[in-house]
Amino acid sequence: MASSGQQCASRQGTPPMFNEVRWVGQIRHSLQEDVAGDDDDDAGIPVSVFNVPQQLRAHKPEAYTPQFIALGPYHHWRPELYEVENYKLAAARRAQKRLRAGVDLEGLVDQLKRLERKVRAYYHRYLDFSGETLAWVMVVDGAFLLEFLQIYAEAEGGGGGRALRRVSSRMAHLVDFTGRTCTHGLILRDMLMLENQVPLFLLRKMLEPQCASSDEAAELLARMVTGIMKELCPLKMVMQNFPAVDAGGHAHLLEALYYILVPRPADDPAQDGDADGSCTFRDDGCDIEEQQAADRGGAEEQKPAAGWEYVTQLFLAVGGIVAGLNTSGPMRYVKKPVEFAMRAPWKLLAVVPGVRSFMPGAADGSTKARDPSSAGGYLTRPPLIEEITVPSVSELVNAGVRFLPTTGDLSTIAFDAKTATFHLPVATLDSNTEVVLRNLVAYEALAASGPLVLARYTELMNGIIDTDEDVALLRQHGVVLNRMKSDGEVAELWNGMTRSVRLTKVAFVDRAIEDVNRYYNSRWCVKTKRFMRKYVFSSWQLLTFLAAILLLLLNTLQAFCSVYTCSRWFGAVTVAGAA
Repeated sequence: MASSGQQCASRQGTPPMFNEVRWVGQIRHSLQEDVAGDDDDDAGIPVSVFNVPQQLRAHKPEAYTPQFIALGPYHHWRPELYEVENYKLAAARRAQKRLRAGVDLEGLVDQLKRLERKVRAYYHRYLDFSGETLAWVMVVDGAFLLEFLQIYAEAEGGGGGRALRRVSSRMAHLVDFTGRTCTHGLILRDMLMLENQVPLFLLRKMLEPQCASSDEAAELLARMVTGIMKELCPLKMVMQNFPAVDAGGHAHLLEALYYILVPRPADDPAQDGDADGSCTFRDDGCDIEEQQAADRGGAEEQKPAAGWEYVTQLFLAVGGIVAGLNTSGPMRYVKKPVEFAMRAPWKLLAVVPGVRSFMPGAADGSTKARDPSSAGGYLTRPPLIEEITVPSVSELVNAGVRFLPTTGDLSTIAFDAKTATFHLPVATLDSNTEVVLRNLVAYEALAASGPLVLARYTELMNGIIDTDEDVALLRQHGVVLNRMKSDGEVAELWNGMTRSVRLTKVAFVDRAIEDVNRYYNSRWCVKTKRFMRKYVFSSWQLLTFLAAILLLLLNTLQAFCSVYTCSRWFGAVTVAGAA
């Protein structure tokens, strides 16, 4: 088995050479079964093991590709993972010794061969090898997986301890609950990758010959799965109330963990469908042009109106008439005011906000929109549609919001406006969390038929966490249990998970976001800060207005003094001050 696998090794985990004879044989065999009226073993089995799309994989490919061990057919023949094959074979030999009398692995393989179509139905990718090869892959990988899972089985009677079949010496150095070796963590991460899943019904089939009955095998598998879920669940639920996992109701380990975090919802029309304009696997966001158009709206170049040349001609004509008048009589009282009016800096009024709309040429279409690509444009980068518009943790705390941890699933997310309390489930973050969350989000995007609850949760956490200070505040409130090296790593973890795959509506999350935003925006301290920031500290309109008014006053004073002799007043003031 190992030699044949090595001969068809490839980095993608599939045989590199296409065997036409084998392909034709598989097609003919499959069609003959249908013609013969055989039962459809794959009927009603939804695909649950997918290839992670490139749009998700591109940002962190190592989070979706096994780094230590291959489980299942997708990566089984990758050369760099074949170093662990001897551990798999040793586990298969030990599993064979535990089988009931008269049963061996050959018989188990024959049994799985009869379930070939059912096994293939779980996988999205076409598996280009024979049914016998597929059965041997599942037996060998399943034996290793079961031997590793049995150390997480709960003790009989639900006492909370692990069961405790002694770990073989061959596996001893791979298993280390203290975390002193990296191999244990690598196996845990690889076990929860979407492309590295083995159907749970196969594991139950392999356990049945080792147990007294099929019911005992199902119970043992349920304890194994529940134990590993407690170890890898990123939400800190109450262990006494941790839900027992029905292994028979889930396709594989990743799906079981997903439905612990996101319980299967009842029909809720408020959560059906996606947001308007939704798109699948977006890279740069949807409808950015609409957002850019909204940002450009009203942003016009502040320049003098085009009708000022006619006003200038009018002043020159009036000035010529006044210059020809006899200034010895009463007209002398008219000449100087007209000269002052001609010299006054009227054009400066065109740049004063709110005044130019009353000036000539304000509505003649002479203005133009600001080009967002120019240096002075408002848009320097595309808007981040993925990030939810919600204040950060530090901003919410400064506004009087308290964070209260909950020991439940994602449905416990809520905001109580009366007590200003934001309820969030406790998240336990360690070296495995990012890989687990990324694969859960990928599974949800590919398999979930309803709203993307988990993706929305990651967007919420990305929205409220901007810096390590935000993580520290959540940690102080008990919402985050940080087992990583620093709070900065936790902030990078959440901020790196901004690639949601589809815009979606999640009723309880959106309601909490809306309530917390309404509370935050109603606070007087927030309103004052926002007013100062908009109209005082960073308002170019206010600065332009003040500068224009000051310049207008100075030019008016200069024009006035050029017509009327001002030195006598300023001279008198100077002399009085000196006295």
